[in-house]
Amino acid sequence: MAALVSKRLLRCSSGSLQSLGRCYFDSPNTGFATFYKSRDTCSSLPGDRLCSSDRSLVRSIIRQFSTSILSTGDEGAFPSDLLSRKPLVTSERTIGLCQDLLIPVTNFHNEDKGFMVLPGDVFDLPIRKDIIHRVVRWQLAKRQQGTHSTKTVSEVSGTGRKPWKQKHTGRARHGTLRGPQFRGGATMHGPKPRSHAFKVNKKVRRLGLKIALSARAAEGKLLVFEDLEVPTHKTKNIVNYYNQMENTKKVLLVDGGPLDEKLKLSTQNLHYVNVLPSIGLNVYSILLHDTLVMSRAAVTRIVERMRTPINR
Repeated sequence: MAALVSKRLLRCSSGSLQSLGRCYFDSPNTGFATFYKSRDTCSSLPGDRLCSSDRSLVRSIIRQFSTSILSTGDEGAFPSDLLSRKPLVTSERTIGLCQDLLIPVTNFHNEDKGFMVLPGDVFDLPIRKDIIHRVVRWQLAKRQQGTHSTKTVSEVSGTGRKPWKQKHTGRARHGTLRGPQFRGGATMHGPKPRSHAFKVNKKVRRLGLKIALSARAAEGKLLVFEDLEVPTHKTKNIVNYYNQMENTKKVLLVDGGPLDEKLKLSTQNLHYVNVLPSIGLNVYSILLHDTLVMSRAAVTRIVERMRTPINR
């Protein structure tokens, strides 16, 4: 409506004030009676005051036809039940752009402790399952003990005598009873103690940890606490804190420095809550727990660890 009024004003600007009045007020609408009076009053004004009267009349026209801002508190302005109460829909964040993340900081009592910025080069990397697979296989292979062992012919207890003569017995030829075909004999090509570890470059291992942290941050399963201090060593405190978390099965608590003795005692009887220092954080432990809780100090230590140059 305001745009229509502006067009009509431009169309009628070359005419006199009376033609301007005819453009807008020669209408049967009764709401314009006051403007008819203003037109008659302006017609009787001298020439030097006519320009100011034109401006005041135009302002009153714009004010009449312009749209006002409606709110739910205005009575009679607009039905409040027709106003949308639905919040604005924001587009989902694109994962893997290495953008810094702003995450709220809380504690076990769910108190507001401000915000913390998570660096994008550590907590917002593209998710690569092949890197995660390589690092997890490397971890599981490296932690194997490799103490399996079997005995060869020279290690099996038994006599070295030939069991029977070579010929004219109708039986197969044998030179010892310690062979693999006899009961209690040796095992051929059996396992021996060895290391199952294989090499994975440090850059790949570091990238795997970054991707695991980015995956938890993208899922919304990364929580940052001010600290991990608990009042007592009672297990029921941790159980109450665990019950307050939604959609959580297993929780991994990561602290920056040495673990608090009260925290270790309160979680040692719970199979679904585990604690680690920041130096021991690894990919397999992150994937084994669906929720990752880190303290401020742990986040700082991890970022420093990820940004430290690799020794060659």
